[in-house]
Amino acid sequence: MRTGIANAPLHGGHCPPWLFDKMKKMGASIIKVIVMEYGTEEVLRRLSDPVWFQSFGTVLGFDWNSSGLTTVVCGALKEGLREEQGELGLFFAGGKGKASRRTPSEIVEFGDKYSLSKDLNHLQQTSRTVAKVDSAAVQDNYQLYHHFFVFNQTGNWAVIQQGMNTKSRFARRYHWLSEGLKDFTNNPHQAVCGTRENGVLNLVSEQNQATRLATVEICRESPTEVKQVYHAIIDQYNNRKGPVSQQLDLFAQDDNDSHSVSSTGNYSSQSYPAITMSFNHSIPSAGYLDKVLYTIYNEPPETYKQLLELKGVGPSTLRALTMVAEITHGAKPTFHDPVRYAFAHGGKDNYPFPVQKENVTKSLDVLKKAIEKGEMGEMDKLQSLRRLAKRGEQLGKGIDASLNSSGG
Repeated sequence: MRTGIANAPLHGGHCPPWLFDKMKKMGASIIKVIVMEYGTEEVLRRLSDPVWFQSFGTVLGFDWNSSGLTTVVCGALKEGLREEQGELGLFFAGGKGKASRRTPSEIVEFGDKYSLSKDLNHLQQTSRTVAKVDSAAVQDNYQLYHHFFVFNQTGNWAVIQQGMNTKSRFARRYHWLSEGLKDFTNNPHQAVCGTRENGVLNLVSEQNQATRLATVEICRESPTEVKQVYHAIIDQYNNRKGPVSQQLDLFAQDDNDSHSVSSTGNYSSQSYPAITMSFNHSIPSAGYLDKVLYTIYNEPPETYKQLLELKGVGPSTLRALTMVAEITHGAKPTFHDPVRYAFAHGGKDNYPFPVQKENVTKSLDVLKKAIEKGEMGEMDKLQSLRRLAKRGEQLGKGIDASLNSSGG
């Protein structure tokens, strides 16, 4: 499941070589202890927890309130454990920029090198699907530029992705975990943190299930009819031909909620819903949509996940189909940012940090034990424990504020 989202300011600088070298050694030491004490599954759980991951980066000595933490920590783990992956049974693929696009090939590379028996094609497709969900189905104006895929010998996995919003100068981090994942396209996250924003079209929200079902049905309809509805929507937006309800003579609903084209050529007396979709995001050109619709129509997907996985179906196409679904099926989309709690108490929106004290305590205890048992110098251990203690104080203040605001 997608286990969390975290926002952090964009950071354009570079990690000093001496710090990165230290982070590689310390990070590898901590991960190895967790594997020995708890197993590889626990490493995946920890990496998928945004609170633990941010604390981990702090312990390694990186500025905790910076977008660079994500890319540097993931890079340090990949480099620091490169020669020990087979022994640990834990494998690290992907990364920032061009490295993210090498994820599928690296998965196969590790499979061949370490004779992994699990379905590598499935892991490759999982990597692509996770990236597609956060780049196309969650339309929050954050462009993905980092994709880090971690998996073990049993085929379980965790993903850490990051996107940037160059206008707000913030980055948003997405955490995924295979454990407990039931559906990539229906409320796949367990906990989300970051800066909540308005106007986010989250097509994998449980509240948008009707939109997803309607969209899949539309994929089986004649592309000509779908385009007619779409152009009516655009005309309404441009105030050229009046309300959509006066332009359509197709997809009229009968008492059984089925959809059919009017045989009389007259406009349906059915009251079509007013379009609520905004045009703040890009929508496809008529030519591109025409091409995509015929591709979809020739091999219609059976599920929304299959639609997402189709080549050429991106955020603008999904947005156009969502607009059509609202008119033809009355599937009004909801706009709600998947962010559920602030990563750092006292953020710019000032809403509390609703995390459970027990979960934070466990996360910090795992880190503390790994530091104490890790193969690192005494000074590094002392400094790491001090940073961890400070991080615990920050989290504690957030928990106290959350309890006070809820009257607990």
